[in-house]
Amino acid sequence: MNPHQPVAARGLTTNDVAALAWRDAWRLQARNHPWMTGGLGLALLAVAWLLASGIRQGLSGGGEPLRLAVLGGLAGFGATAVGALAGVTLRRLSQRAEDSLLGFAAGMMLAASSFSLILPGLAAAREMTGSGPQAALTVVGGMALGVLLMLGLDRFTPHEHDSTGPCGPGCERIGRVWLFVLAITLHNLPEGMAIGVSFAQGDMNVGLPLTSAIAIQDIPEGLAVVMALRAAGIGSWPAVLMAGASGLMEPLGSLFGAGIAGGLALAYPVGLGLAAGAMIFVVSHEVIPETHRNGHQTTATLGLMAGFAVMMFLDTAMG
Repeated sequence: MNPHQPVAARGLTTNDVAALAWRDAWRLQARNHPWMTGGLGLALLAVAWLLASGIRQGLSGGGEPLRLAVLGGLAGFGATAVGALAGVTLRRLSQRAEDSLLGFAAGMMLAASSFSLILPGLAAAREMTGSGPQAALTVVGGMALGVLLMLGLDRFTPHEHDSTGPCGPGCERIGRVWLFVLAITLHNLPEGMAIGVSFAQGDMNVGLPLTSAIAIQDIPEGLAVVMALRAAGIGSWPAVLMAGASGLMEPLGSLFGAGIAGGLALAYPVGLGLAAGAMIFVVSHEVIPETHRNGHQTTATLGLMAGFAVMMFLDTAMG
């Protein structure tokens, strides 16, 4: 087939050409980044194995962990919607205030990863293995899987950050607004996974503080997303709908998280580590650079410390 022939002469429709273009873009990305492609493949295989195990064995405690995971994910979605709706009434949010709110959200995510994911994961793994080093290796292995998963998704999903611009294969074929929405969707995935994993054993002492923290920090996140979309020229109500749609990744991610941590015994601490690794990656790779690019590092750092302290209090009071 001659590639210089017109599309119609080759018997291809416009959709066929678009599909081939996407496939070629992903293949080129894979060739240019072989190690990252291998890491993503390894992470996806491990996650698929954990998910298959969870589906086969069923969630421990019957359907209660699944119900709690769904409710937790819906709480995150609802909080994102509340923050998005608040963006309708605000005419303008200063960049300093936006960076401070995002810093607060980052602090809560870091503390949630530490107190509500890593520490319970270490405790559960130590109880199963009877060894501190083996427990640490179990959780660290889960964290590595989470980082590989998010790093691969970041590399192979077209999206856009204000600090780095459009990235990912085929990003030039998607409008800037939708690239931004895809970036927020990727950001919400590990939060939903964390909620689902935390409820996989039906333990409210783990799931409730984490879900509360994620829901609280979803409010300023939803507000920041709407303000950014409005600054890009999107109307108030379309911006709210887009921000709300990105929040749907949390209940979907919670189902996924409950599935991967609900099968084999060691899948629970591995899943907690995976969710922690994914969240820490997002905070370091996306949120903190975003809050520091406008010269408001001190304000953003103070917001991060405040968020960390609030989450530490919630985990102590509710855990």
